[in-house]
Amino acid sequence: MPESTSLTPPRAAAAAPAVRHRWLALLVISLGVSLIVVDATIVGVLLPRIVADLGLTTTDAEWVTSVYALVFAALLIPFGRAGDLFGRRRLFVLGTAVFAVASVAAALAGDGSALIGARALQGVGASMVMPATLSTLNAVYTGRDRAVAFGVWGSMISGMAALGPLAGGAIAAAGGWRWAFGINLPLGAALVAGALWLLPETRQARGGSARREIDWPGGLLAALGLGALVCGIIEGQTYGWWTPTRPFTVAGFDWPETALSPVPVVLALGVLLIAALVVVERSRAAAGRPVMLDLELFRIPNFRRGNLASALINVGELGLLFVLPLFLLGVHGTNPLEISLAILPLAVGAFLSGGYAGRLANKRGAHRVVQIGMVLEVAAVVALGLTVSATTGGLGLAPWMLLYGVGLGLPSAQLTNVSLADVPPAQSGQASGTQSTARQVGAALGIAAIGTVFATSLGHAMTDRLADSALPPERQAAMAHDLRESAGTYGRDLHEAPGLAAEARAADESLAVATGHAALTTAAILALGLAVSLRLRPNQEPFSSSDESSRAAPPRKAG
Repeated sequence: MPESTSLTPPRAAAAAPAVRHRWLALLVISLGVSLIVVDATIVGVLLPRIVADLGLTTTDAEWVTSVYALVFAALLIPFGRAGDLFGRRRLFVLGTAVFAVASVAAALAGDGSALIGARALQGVGASMVMPATLSTLNAVYTGRDRAVAFGVWGSMISGMAALGPLAGGAIAAAGGWRWAFGINLPLGAALVAGALWLLPETRQARGGSARREIDWPGGLLAALGLGALVCGIIEGQTYGWWTPTRPFTVAGFDWPETALSPVPVVLALGVLLIAALVVVERSRAAAGRPVMLDLELFRIPNFRRGNLASALINVGELGLLFVLPLFLLGVHGTNPLEISLAILPLAVGAFLSGGYAGRLANKRGAHRVVQIGMVLEVAAVVALGLTVSATTGGLGLAPWMLLYGVGLGLPSAQLTNVSLADVPPAQSGQASGTQSTARQVGAALGIAAIGTVFATSLGHAMTDRLADSALPPERQAAMAHDLRESAGTYGRDLHEAPGLAAEARAADESLAVATGHAALTTAAILALGLAVSLRLRPNQEPFSSSDESSRAAPPRKAG
């Protein structure tokens, strides 16, 4: 067996480590999460200014957007384990520092390569911060405080994901995209000082030499396997899921122009690496050696189901946030700030419900809060999908976005609580990294899956609406193709072109149809998440943390 000989030891009340100013410590943890979540979503709105300023190619622009999520997802499990071994506060401080330095490098980038490299380094820092915050919450907050703490953490995750585009829109409107990265330096410095002053150090208790051993093969396989899977999911829409749709070059090597896209090759490589990880980890566990990913964790029902539900929720949230700005831009020509304001009700709803979720969880149970939230999410997205039309603007979307935000804030706040509550504290880092990885894989899947439905529906709807047009068939096909390939933004060109009013209206109607189909697909995925959440059960009493929390070092002042 791996380090913990059983996942079902006798349970007792957990003794939480001493924390200076418990709720200020929670503020530090939540702001650390907010910093990395905002930078995951802010770039999409800033990208047009960045492309114009740095002269990026299309490939450069795609990598600026995707490399952060790719590196972030790939390193979550290894860094989660590192926090278990070497200290979660130490990992939080190091990750925040790396993130701040990378943000300065991004702000000073003079070309696309420098910006892509800085974004990758941001992903390294973010992958340290996220599991450190989760495992610290799991070790420090118990009893009634636990639901409240996870409520605040979850509402910051979901709310900041929506506020990222709002902040990006404001900065883009002001013309200073570099400040979106530069501001992270003073924020990061403040978080480092706050963490050193307020957060206790928690880690797995060290025993014999086997406990101090590091599972390097497992860490490498986890990073490469997850990186390959997320890369394939992200790039499938760009390079084709099976047949190549554009040339592909990596490290100076030109992918041969065959009938097979590089995407299925990368995905297959990811699957093989993950399969190898499972084999290696089972072998090490059988030999009694420490593992990077303890597969026994998945025998905990709430952990297993909670991870799946987390991935499905993120499919919905990120897919919806990807599609709605494209709809508003294509139909109304909405500027970045107005697009962001249209999404603001989602953030408001998430913050409001996330703050209340802790009290509701203490009354009804965290698993019930998750289920109620997912019912609201499904209802809101179905209503949006059925009511969206070519005349719908930001104000028309607002009621459904508010309801969706209220629903999103509830499971985001408590699903992590439910998933980790039955995990032994010594394995909090592994479990936290795995849970965060599920979120990131869900986010990548959401953009890929919902984006594919949106683009495909857009092309078909435009073809149908141009069937009776006086334009030649070749011109009709070209318009439908351009509308699909531009993700709907070609509709603005039709509005500005003389003599094409009917075709512009057809583009608007097609965008509405595609958005409705994407929303209903999102609702179906969220309904699967709801079905999974119905199998969640009330949390057991927390594990005894005599091997960890009672050994936690007290907080010390910065400097």
